[in-house]
Amino acid sequence: MATDTQSDASSPVLLNFDDRGDDGRIAWITFNNPEKRNALGLAGKEKFIEVMTGLKHDESLRAVVLTGAGDRSFVGGTNLAEMANFDLNDAEGSSTKTHRACDAVRTFPVPVIARINGYCFGSGMEIAACADMRVAADHAKFGMPETRFGIPSGMEASILPQIIGWGKAVELVLTGDHIDADEAYRIGFLQRLVPTAGLDEAVEGWIASLLACGPLAVRIQKRLIIDWDRMSTTDGARAGIQAYVDSYRTDEPKRMMTAFLNRKK
Repeated sequence: MATDTQSDASSPVLLNFDDRGDDGRIAWITFNNPEKRNALGLAGKEKFIEVMTGLKHDESLRAVVLTGAGDRSFVGGTNLAEMANFDLNDAEGSSTKTHRACDAVRTFPVPVIARINGYCFGSGMEIAACADMRVAADHAKFGMPETRFGIPSGMEASILPQIIGWGKAVELVLTGDHIDADEAYRIGFLQRLVPTAGLDEAVEGWIASLLACGPLAVRIQKRLIIDWDRMSTTDGARAGIQAYVDSYRTDEPKRMMTAFLNRKK
């Protein structure tokens, strides 16, 4: 996996790069608080936003992989020890940081893969929901337990109905109940479900497919996906026409199509 370490090992968020030569590189971001199920406190959220903001200008980047340290947890939620003593300003600041962290994932210019290696609760499930592709180990658990702690599920919990349907989303945020990985896969939250040992193979399969695509085409497609979320069908089609035209501003279409046609010959 990743080779070029860019973070202090004590940081709540670790950044590593997997260099693929002429194909560019993959960023691996690891939530690093395994003693507390990788709970993402204020410092962790701030660091994650900082890392994602710095990466978005990296033109060599082809994909980002998010995962958790250890084999028990992706992100087990926000730090309850911090939250228990919040005043109104703290509550607003923390929830705003959760939104910014999720939005950094959702609007990132290249595909983001959530490699879910265990507990995925609260803000962790929101971050994963904002990724483009989600794969989980079969021991993973999912849930939005906020109401169990006297607060509502907010921020990017609002996109859960788009992914898993209104009924299941409402059930999760009202009851605070957990679901297992089989259920998360069945309701469409996960695109893939594998044994723990198969996580890296599943991620690599997606990465290989992405690297086979035109780098500019993937970036344009990601931008178009973001547009689809806020546009009507007609406006989305118009944006698609412009995106199609934009792809021809470089030689990528001609070069890749010609190479394919030459292989067929």
